[in-house]
Amino acid sequence: MSDLHNLSVKALATLLQTKEVSAVEVTTRFLARMGGNPHNAFLDIDSEVTLAQAQASDAKLADGTAGPLEGVPVAHKDVFVTQDFATTAGSKILSGYRSPFDATVVQRLRTAGMVTLGKLNCDEFAMGSANENSAYGPVQNPWDTARVPGGSSGGSAAAVAGGLAPAATGTDTGGSIRQPASFCGITGIKPTYGRASRYGMIAYASSLDQAGPMARSAEDCALLLSAMCGADLDRDSTSLDMPSEDFSASLNSSIEGLRIGIPKEFFGEGLATDVRAAVDGALREYEKLGAKLVPISLPRTELSIPVYYIIAPAEASSNLSRFDGVKFGHRAKDYTDLVDMYKKTRAEGFGNEVKRRIMTGAYVLSHGYYDAYYLQAQKIRRMIADDFQNAFKECDVIAGPVAPSVAWKFGENANDPVADYLADIFTLPASLAGLPGMSVPAGFGAGGMPVGLQLIGNYFKEAQLLNAAHRLQQATDFHLQKPQGI
Repeated sequence: MSDLHNLSVKALATLLQTKEVSAVEVTTRFLARMGGNPHNAFLDIDSEVTLAQAQASDAKLADGTAGPLEGVPVAHKDVFVTQDFATTAGSKILSGYRSPFDATVVQRLRTAGMVTLGKLNCDEFAMGSANENSAYGPVQNPWDTARVPGGSSGGSAAAVAGGLAPAATGTDTGGSIRQPASFCGITGIKPTYGRASRYGMIAYASSLDQAGPMARSAEDCALLLSAMCGADLDRDSTSLDMPSEDFSASLNSSIEGLRIGIPKEFFGEGLATDVRAAVDGALREYEKLGAKLVPISLPRTELSIPVYYIIAPAEASSNLSRFDGVKFGHRAKDYTDLVDMYKKTRAEGFGNEVKRRIMTGAYVLSHGYYDAYYLQAQKIRRMIADDFQNAFKECDVIAGPVAPSVAWKFGENANDPVADYLADIFTLPASLAGLPGMSVPAGFGAGGMPVGLQLIGNYFKEAQLLNAAHRLQQATDFHLQKPQGI
């Protein structure tokens, strides 16, 4: 089967369960495609480990003990710690680090039978909107290698779009699943905060970080999300005491009468005309399917950027204090005393963007500024969450663009970090509120680059989002389009 790398997770799982193809065959195909590391998507590959997992899957398929996703390959963003692969979080300070345990998300997908292809490149400590902040070089967008893939889960998005993996894990703190999914023309979902365990996920901003799947379709994302989610109370204090659910069960339900809220703040000045045209086209498809478009308002949308870039760096400045060169990771070679070692290790190990956010976070938490910045940001965060609850009185889901533009070219924002921050304007509000959100391919804009439609649901409404996304994908073929040569 020459097109194995183009098959969906669902199709591969079916072929494996019916024994029309073996896990080793599927895995070998993807390993071959990964040769030379196209798009700089991978940071660590170990074909021996991967093939051993595939052989174990074939044994389970043969003796009837296979999991639901047995033998299907997956790759993990390099912020999930893994025993069998190095974990660096895209940073020099963790170069070569090997974890003694697997993250819960990694372990659960292995339990479901998935075979690990390797670890994926990302912005350093998940801080970035372009994947230009990795210590190991930027990831290229498979649709145009001169353009960014989005961030921070850029390696995950590029691997799926480039046919290097049928699915990947990502993390979303302020849009880091949805935005790269949009830029690379794939599907990605961030579940409600607490749905997926954060145990073993290297923390950036603990009150915002959430894991989620990235794949070509909503159907595939539903399969992965079902395996990933579930309570992990003993190991993650923010884990919700909720069992996992079968997110595939209601994929084909009718969306007749579904009320889709259209926030006026998402369609104002700053939204590129090509992105708006694609999003408007997707919304017309929903109307054809029987959904009703309802005007709503999210009045504090603009405030989400300053609120996020106070809260997230504040939490990062605390979380990243553990990387000091004492127990693991990079350590400076020449130093005079312990304090000097700390300073030189962190100065050498962290990149510019990480340093910028650590310093910002330390500043807003410092005496005299805590009340003026951090406390005020937390108050506005609550107001943003309240805005969503008011909106959900009028609608069932909220729709709009994922980002104001299509993927930009490398270096365009190199001297203006705020320009990168502004790219998150539409994804940040849902993150601050802890709501589920996803990106669904909705067409193409300037330069033939993909455009994503963002769908936001109320708490625990992942199944409703996936249903709405799946029905759109049954009516359109944007999610089936692939970069040239894939």
